Amino acid sequence: MVAPSSIVLLSSLLLLLINAQTSSAELSIGFYRKTCPNVEQLVRSAVQQKFQQTFVTAPSTLRLFFHDCFVRGCDASILLTSPNNNAEKDHPDDISLAGDGFDTVIKAKAAVDSDPQCRNTVSCADILALATRDAINLAGGPFYEVELGRRDGRISSIASVQRRLPHPNFNLDQLNSMFRFNGLSQTDMIALSGAHTIGFSHCSHFSKRIYNFSPRKFIDPTLNLQYAFQLRQACPLRVDPRIAINMDPITPQRFDNQYFKNLQQGKGLFTSDQVLATDGRSRDTVNLFASSEAAFNRAFIEAITKLGRVGVKTGNQGEIRFDCSRVN
Repeated sequence: MVAPSSIVLLSSLLLLLINAQTSSAELSIGFYRKTCPNVEQLVRSAVQQKFQQTFVTAPSTLRLFFHDCFVRGCDASILLTSPNNNAEKDHPDDISLAGDGFDTVIKAKAAVDSDPQCRNTVSCADILALATRDAINLAGGPFYEVELGRRDGRISSIASVQRRLPHPNFNLDQLNSMFRFNGLSQTDMIALSGAHTIGFSHCSHFSKRIYNFSPRKFIDPTLNLQYAFQLRQACPLRVDPRIAINMDPITPQRFDNQYFKNLQQGKGLFTSDQVLATDGRSRDTVNLFASSEAAFNRAFIEAITKLGRVGVKTGNQGEIRFDCSRVN
């Protein structure tokens, strides 16, 4: 039998250990101030060059960051490849991730490692977080400070993606449940959904809303009818379902609050988009963000900063990958 005093001592030691682990898991602004002081400029330059080549850089990098953080935490596991196609990126929910997002990180990593002081010092996870901020900003979105200090994970499994990412047909309860699991509030979820202001989707992800929605309704009644017919023209039934459609039909190449104005008009491309405006529990937030781009930007910065903390590895956890696509 353990003496009461030993139990107290053991509890105290356990509390100290938990506190130590918690504090070691904290990210910080300026983490590489001494080891790689030019990291932000190096990443920014690489992203800017890629962005000038193709606008797809912005939505694809942002989506890559989101998919990474929501599965195993923000540890760049989404970047790992597998010789037998068994990595995260091989899952059906990730297979549509645009190659330009991966290429952006590869180019940014090369730029960072070209500086002798920085070589093999900055994690791929931190490079992805910085590249995401820069891509958003270059597309007209807000600039924000990025907390750094992440380490790269060594595991990437196709099985780990299962039920970890939101689907286009989710309702509000399903969205809230998934985001809450990652420590994000409903407001965070709505703000992050605003990233669809620069995204694109394939016809197969929303075709049911415009064709045979139900036995009695051919078109989803929450969808703007004129918009639905426009989508039918862009996505005929017998056309390649992989055709890409802009998520925001008004300002598809600008990170702004137009997405929320579209929702007010029934022009949300996914069910999971439009439900934000049709459900009374989220409608007020949509209306706020539609009326004030500044309010949206503030909420987005807070939400993506919180997203960047999900499941991070720090200290002696993980590694600093020499090559973002494979473990050391």
